[in-house]
Amino acid sequence: MKWVFIGPLLKTLWPTKVVGAENIPESGGAILAGNHLAVADSFFMPLRVKRKVTFPAKSEYFTEPGLKGLLKKWFFTGVGQFPIDRSGGNAAQAALDTATRLVKAGHLLGIYPEGTRSPDGRLYKGKTGVARIALESGGVVVPVAMIGTDKVNPIGSKMWWPRRLEIRFGKPLDFSRYEGLAGDRFIERSITDEIMYALMELSGQEYVDIYAAKAKELLAAEAAGVKPKVPAQPSSRDAARVPESKVG
Repeated sequence: MKWVFIGPLLKTLWPTKVVGAENIPESGGAILAGNHLAVADSFFMPLRVKRKVTFPAKSEYFTEPGLKGLLKKWFFTGVGQFPIDRSGGNAAQAALDTATRLVKAGHLLGIYPEGTRSPDGRLYKGKTGVARIALESGGVVVPVAMIGTDKVNPIGSKMWWPRRLEIRFGKPLDFSRYEGLAGDRFIERSITDEIMYALMELSGQEYVDIYAAKAKELLAAEAAGVKPKVPAQPSSRDAARVPESKVG
């Protein structure tokens, strides 16, 4: 589907430079962990990967009523996305379980560790679900930097503007040395930070050590006249390194 119906149009209007595609495993379960600048990320990234990429997507894309809702459900199902309930608790665990099963079964899973789109183009703190999936599935994590998609499809805009894009695939990150440590919060946080550090280096984005969802709240409050400060704290190699004493 991505080649017949969507690919030619996207490739014509949005020429894309691809770097490091050889870093994607040719077979077997793996995780593509990307920064998230725009809705367009989920179109352009899988288009440039030879294998089918399966993405978790918010459940609203699959439950909207009417003809528009049916078309959305058809489209997102067709491009390999599956619905997740982002309300937390058991729903969040169910989403992680589904993602883990897919990777174990040999699928290529796409995921955005930030959990939501960046509100301002910076890279935000990653949620540890990506680490849990990697540990429980045994799949390697390939960092993916999307560059320029926020100019194609800015937040709040329904228009897509022609731009040149770039997608960079980093070296696979293998966390098999932590086998059996799924559920250890320190290990999962450290793995996630290592992934985010790789994304920061690959994308060239400024790193902010708060969650993107929190940043959106702060920016909304600022727009309302409260003007809170959003701290920017670039990551460091030390922040991404797991102390030896904690991993045996």
